[in-house]
Amino acid sequence: MRRKELHTWMLLAPWIVTLTVFWIYPLIYALVLSFSQYQTLTNEISFIGFDNYSRALADEGFWRALQNTFVFTIGTVPVTTIFALLLASAIRKRTPALAAFFRASYFLPSVTSLVVLALVFTNLYARDGYVNALCTIMGLPHPTEGWLLHPNTALGAIMAMDVWISTGYYMVLFIAGMEAVPKDLYEAAELAGATRWQQFWRITLPMLRSTLLFVIVINSIKSFQIFVEIYVMTKGGPLGSTSTLVYEVYKQAFEHSDMMGYASAVAYIIFVILLAVSFVQMRILRERT
Repeated sequence: MRRKELHTWMLLAPWIVTLTVFWIYPLIYALVLSFSQYQTLTNEISFIGFDNYSRALADEGFWRALQNTFVFTIGTVPVTTIFALLLASAIRKRTPALAAFFRASYFLPSVTSLVVLALVFTNLYARDGYVNALCTIMGLPHPTEGWLLHPNTALGAIMAMDVWISTGYYMVLFIAGMEAVPKDLYEAAELAGATRWQQFWRITLPMLRSTLLFVIVINSIKSFQIFVEIYVMTKGGPLGSTSTLVYEVYKQAFEHSDMMGYASAVAYIIFVILLAVSFVQMRILRERT
């Protein structure tokens, strides 16, 4: 028995060491820093209590970043979920060869480097980019200086890009959930004269509630942690219209030598918000299952 336990711990040791060094230790250290004034250049640390948290809650930049983050999450999660669900339902009805082709096509953006995609869309959204050229041809209004340089359109442009990137990934999850639905249910529904829409509403959607819960929760967490696109495309501009909480953490931590403690406090505020949002989502969706 002891020999088996020793073998078990030996197999688990690499994972435990990795978890401790790269996850648990940084979390604890960041918590300590959030209650401290830390000088990056001199490595000096002094305890200041909840001052960093009070400073964050009184900071106009923090509240603007929080508002942008919520707008981004609320604006992308429902749209991405609906598109992914509709695409999964449509692709599943195709022949196997076409279904495989469309699955790979829609899934490809989600496995492509975010930096590369952000640079591509930066050019598309530029003043002389394809988006403005297309709007000019169709006679649609558009910001002449470029979509990422106007405060009213910058965040929306990044949101549209995120929906395009993420839809394929969640589509694959929905397809996997649909494959688990017993075909007998659809056969019985057809015999009863149910239309395809009725089958989707009465059979597919209820059977996908667990998958739907998973998609909404992880998509909300991912959207709340939006950073790469902001850093590459706008650096939080113009006029702070695309600044998000995670970008605020990065900016405070690495652009100021004495703000690491403040950045750690903001990071833990993000953690608490995400915990609360995920808890509420799971309670609401589970009560309806």
